[in-house]
Amino acid sequence: MTPGSPGCRLRFKVQADILGLMNLIERVAADLTAAMKARDALRTSVLRMAKAALKNREIEKRSPLDEAETVKVLQSLVKQREDSAEQFTRGQRPELAEKELAEIGVLRTYLPAEAAEEEIRAAVEQAIAATGAASAKDLGKVMKAALDQLRGLGKAVDGKKVNELARQKLS
Repeated sequence: MTPGSPGCRLRFKVQADILGLMNLIERVAADLTAAMKARDALRTSVLRMAKAALKNREIEKRSPLDEAETVKVLQSLVKQREDSAEQFTRGQRPELAEKELAEIGVLRTYLPAEAAEEEIRAAVEQAIAATGAASAKDLGKVMKAALDQLRGLGKAVDGKKVNELARQKLS
């Protein structure tokens, strides 16, 4: 294989993916192609939607997205699907709720591991100690410190969970 030939580029992509050098956007695009070839309708649909959302955000920003921004976009897509599933469940439409939950499963494969409740609890306790928070008025400071700490560890975290635990500790 000569450098630059299609076979060589494909081999490089596979090797780059194995080594973890592909960024998230490239991974979504490569997996979309694979899903289309495999005729996996659900995965193809979800990855097309994710790729479009990432491209729209990139256009809004007028520059390429970094890894953190890419993760934020994917997290917002998961959050939208969670809200939709909840609405469909309340509206007695379980088949649509199941579809949304399946889409969430596909999207979560591209997100970093979520922080466990024990990790969130420890981060909230450390944030309370670091900020000297004593009442619910200091909730904002605690939230900011806890979220920064958890994101610094490379963990995806739901702000609602942090908020609930912080409120429990401060009240």
